[in-house]
Amino acid sequence: MTDTILEIDDLNVYYGKSHALRGVSLSIEAGEIYGVIGPNGAGKTTMLNAVAGFTEYEGTIRYDGADLARVPPQQIVRDGLIYCTEDRDLFPYFSVHENLLMGAQFRDDRDGVRADLDVVYDLFPRLDDRREQEAETMSGGEQQMLAIGRALMSDPDVLMLDEPTLGLAPVIIQDIGDALERLNEEGLTILLAEQNSTFALNHAERLSLIETGEIELSGTSAEFHDNEYVREAYVGVH
Repeated sequence: MTDTILEIDDLNVYYGKSHALRGVSLSIEAGEIYGVIGPNGAGKTTMLNAVAGFTEYEGTIRYDGADLARVPPQQIVRDGLIYCTEDRDLFPYFSVHENLLMGAQFRDDRDGVRADLDVVYDLFPRLDDRREQEAETMSGGEQQMLAIGRALMSDPDVLMLDEPTLGLAPVIIQDIGDALERLNEEGLTILLAEQNSTFALNHAERLSLIETGEIELSGTSAEFHDNEYVREAYVGVH
């Protein structure tokens, strides 16, 4: 038996007169990697922003059984639902170590913070080598690793990642994929929004395809691999 940890039901988002999300529904089970794929502008980021409390919406979002409708973003973070945005949102003049500590700002378990720092540095050895380096001087791949590491310092139960492979070299994409697999094996639930459909298909157990604000297809990774439309439109492009 698995338990649903994040449920999105009939989610609608409007930007003025533009209907950006149209009745989006999906559920993520505890301990899985769930992928949401689709082209740029399809609504992936809008969906994650709604879940994180950054965007007004109609419909229902439940996290661990609780309705998030009136829960402020900072409380969502404290409750273990952590969002690593496409923009990374690093503190550019802070060092790697200082950025990681900022991820733990809502925590008061000093021993746990120290243990998680060791986990992040073990997960991403490049960060360990650059502890005192300012974030703005790092490569795009290193900054992405730092953004994920900082999110992990918030002690997530669910980690939401928006386009973590965007613009990165294949070797860095491989490193990030390996890190996500390791985190998932240790029990972390991951919601992965990606234009890089091949990456999502290789790592997610189940997926949804979103186009023009609507879910067009949901299923297992194997079902997506076997789907002719997905293969022709998305697989092998990246």
